[in-house]
Amino acid sequence: MRKYIIRRLAFLLVSLALASVTLFVLLRIMPGDPANALLPVGATPEQITAAQHEVGSDLPLIVQFLHWIRDLSTFHFGTSIISSYSVGPEIASRLSLTIPLTLIAFVVAVAIAIPLGFIAAFKAKTWYGALLNGFSQLGIAIPVFWVGVIFIFIFALKMMVLPSGGIPPEGWANFPGMLKYLILPVATIALVMSSSLTRYVRSATLDVLGSDYLRTSRSLGSTFTQAMVRHGLRNAAAPVISIVGIELATTFVGAVVVESVFALPGLGSLLVRAIAQHDYPVIQGVLFISTFAVLIIGFFADLIQRLVDPRLITNLSGGLT
Repeated sequence: MRKYIIRRLAFLLVSLALASVTLFVLLRIMPGDPANALLPVGATPEQITAAQHEVGSDLPLIVQFLHWIRDLSTFHFGTSIISSYSVGPEIASRLSLTIPLTLIAFVVAVAIAIPLGFIAAFKAKTWYGALLNGFSQLGIAIPVFWVGVIFIFIFALKMMVLPSGGIPPEGWANFPGMLKYLILPVATIALVMSSSLTRYVRSATLDVLGSDYLRTSRSLGSTFTQAMVRHGLRNAAAPVISIVGIELATTFVGAVVVESVFALPGLGSLLVRAIAQHDYPVIQGVLFISTFAVLIIGFFADLIQRLVDPRLITNLSGGLT
């Protein structure tokens, strides 16, 4: 296990290094110049030169890249071209909303998906088992922004029981108020995520129910519950954990859509504004943090999956380490 963790950490560091290079290169090969964000229509050559010097786009690419790596190493992420604020602290303040939104929605989705997935598998031949399976299929097909718009229409505009978006002026200092404002965004994410997870939990449970080892355990005198607890849960959990990690990473990255629908001042809205303003340092910082979050989530999901099912390490290395 120790050797696997070391290899996985090395892979994580290499992935982060490649991500930093890729982000830098992709933004530099896009049409346009970041200095254009500071220029008026019909700018003179002198104004263009001065703007390029101010944002550093007149420097050689290798020098710009070294500046980017320096900013990464200090978690500074540079300075916004438009507002001149430090990107790092601004991202940190936005994460104080995006991370709780993602985690709360994730916990709610898992709490819904696991029992529904088990029921859909155990009762696959009943009408409500088929109904739950249909719910999971339908939820995957529905765009998350459409669910958000429907929730706003029903609960904010028609029933007027919940706010349609934004957050209280006091922020998290008004904790009950923040929770009230997050109900609809959390419900939007949780509904879509839980439908997808329900499908995977159902599939993993069906594989266990039809397995030889479960039948063998039952034939040796174990009750169904004992056989599931001793053998079924661990085998069903391994593939689901991988999917849960992917769903959590997808939810974090997809927060840009939900935050836009509900006008939440999180990481997603910061990225949308930066793209509209061609604010390269902010775009680089947000995308790097998002990539880092996805890789970290994947790292821990892999570790948990292999702790649950050590055979995965055996298959990779030819023996437990």
